[in-house]
Amino acid sequence: MMNRDEIIGIRREKDQFFKTSEQSPLSEDQQTLFAGLRYYDPNPALDLVVEVERVTDDAAILFQTTTGELRRYTRFGRFTVTVDEQEVTLTIYETPFGYFLPFADASAPDETYPAGRYLEPERLTANRFHVDFNAAYNPYCAYAVGYSCPLTPPENRIKAAIRAGERNPEGAWVPPE
Repeated sequence: MMNRDEIIGIRREKDQFFKTSEQSPLSEDQQTLFAGLRYYDPNPALDLVVEVERVTDDAAILFQTTTGELRRYTRFGRFTVTVDEQEVTLTIYETPFGYFLPFADASAPDETYPAGRYLEPERLTANRFHVDFNAAYNPYCAYAVGYSCPLTPPENRIKAAIRAGERNPEGAWVPPE
């Protein structure tokens, strides 16, 4: 679990990457205008260790992407937590590259990206994961055209607001919708 200073440090590094890196999702024109991403204040109550109930049936799922492609994911398990005074259940997916937790919450579309935000939960033991919503981030398609980003599936669209992590981008550098 990270403290406030560590979270802010990681956010500064990400802003620097977006502003200066050749691998940034932003165009050169966007990088020139870029003034930083927007975040919620760090919230220690949303830095969690959760117990996951494994999915034993119907594990495969196809996600549609922002460009209309389909990508296959495998449901690993589900966990339930209380957020914004509401009980919510979310599914963690397994990929060849690790674990993936896309979600869209009640803060979308006004405060956060409408298609959802992403997390890579850290597996601690067989059924325990570290899920830090302060690390929730927008997919690259929130910042630039040309990216194919998985859309949050209905099972991970929740009615509670998770006010942690990245918010909607704002500024002259953001491409029009």
